[in-house]
Amino acid sequence: MVTVSVAESSFQPTSPLGYRLQEYREAVLSCAQEHGVKNVRVFGSVRRGTDSTTSDVDLLVDLPPEMGLFSLARFERELAELLGIPVDVVPAASLKPHLAAKVLSDAVPL
Repeated sequence: MVTVSVAESSFQPTSPLGYRLQEYREAVLSCAQEHGVKNVRVFGSVRRGTDSTTSDVDLLVDLPPEMGLFSLARFERELAELLGIPVDVVPAASLKPHLAAKVLSDAVPL
């Protein structure tokens, strides 16, 4: 069993998907820790409260250097199964320069 030190969240849900993410926050952070993933942040429509029934959850993360694409896909799939909704995990290091400023300004810690 992994013990997670949970810092205060900046994320304030205002939609059904946001409330679901908040409800499973500790489990999401525990899953991230098990994979060596750090600095989990929410961005996009769920963060802004503009999500719909077809939305996914966008998470910006810092990956461990040794994490490959298959491990990233496994982590993303585990989160989607946990939450019961599609999840898009975006490594912060892979942000394109023209999108980085917008995503980083929108993202808040989970």
